[in-house]
Amino acid sequence: MRVLVCSDELGGLSSAAAGRYLARGWDGRATAVVPVGEAGAGFVTSVADRLGAAAEPVVLGDRVGVRTQARALTAVALPGPGVGEGPLPYAASSLPLGRLVAETLPDGGTLLVDLVSDDVHDGGAGLLAALGAEADVDLTGGVAGLAGLSRLDLSLPLERLGDLDLVGVVPSTRTTTPLLGLRGITSVRGRAAEEDAEPLLAADASLQRLADLAGSGLGATPGAGACGGTALAVLALGGRLTSGPELALGGISGPVDLVVTGCSVFDFAHRGGGVVAAAAALAGRLLAPCVVVAGEVLIGAREMRTMGIEAAYAVHEAARTAGDPAAGGAGGAVTPDELTAAAERVARTWRW
Repeated sequence: MRVLVCSDELGGLSSAAAGRYLARGWDGRATAVVPVGEAGAGFVTSVADRLGAAAEPVVLGDRVGVRTQARALTAVALPGPGVGEGPLPYAASSLPLGRLVAETLPDGGTLLVDLVSDDVHDGGAGLLAALGAEADVDLTGGVAGLAGLSRLDLSLPLERLGDLDLVGVVPSTRTTTPLLGLRGITSVRGRAAEEDAEPLLAADASLQRLADLAGSGLGATPGAGACGGTALAVLALGGRLTSGPELALGGISGPVDLVVTGCSVFDFAHRGGGVVAAAAALAGRLLAPCVVVAGEVLIGAREMRTMGIEAAYAVHEAARTAGDPAAGGAGGAVTPDELTAAAERVARTWRW
């Protein structure tokens, strides 16, 4: 029997740690553990674990980023709240993330940039400025500072990157987020916050000019609006976009008999997140069943099967069944022993 384990972070455990404890349930079988992380949620740690490398801090003034590097591949992130809800952050800039990219640029190979950082809406203008882009307006003043933009010179950033393979990593749910228009990031967020139309139209027009100057057709590229439009900057520099799960699981081939994934809470609203969805898609491609082990399961069998999930099992339910009535609760912390016990219980059903 061949078991593939690809879990999200689970109850405070990293993807790699959760995967190891889940794999113990199938002790004696051929198991492979693949650490997986979403942008903004353990992505760099999962890359470090896959590479067998360390994740190290990168100090940038009052901010601290994180980097891992091995075998011609570098991954970086600048932890932050990510794009939020409410009124547009007109003055917020992606400059801090750009400074991290500038500080960690490798000589070659591949650079993975987790684009989930600050709550910005500047189309990545600040990131471009940090790498040396020039314009006839202040690129670091947020989308408000882009009013009147008519010139953009990306020659220096493109020269600095050279042949580097630049990859922007965005959440799985944002890989097709449009930048402009009625379904674009300005319209969707602004209308949800009930903002006046005039500043929204001005912001969208500024992003349109930035996109037009950055490259023909970039404004219409699927995913360009991800992470406050920071994805546009990656595309403008000749890069590409992907998600953490796609990066980790996209190249896996069979044969596999069972795919096991995990998450803290498996509910109807979030359906376990992007890692669970990617694991289910992989299982479908490999013609293997997929099961979920979660801190708590709050979704019905019919809904999970529409996702390609055969069954789901709650860690905390397993702990209470084993005689600990205080265990679990609201997808809280999961201990290694709890997760191992749950995996062993699941494996008794899914073993041949």
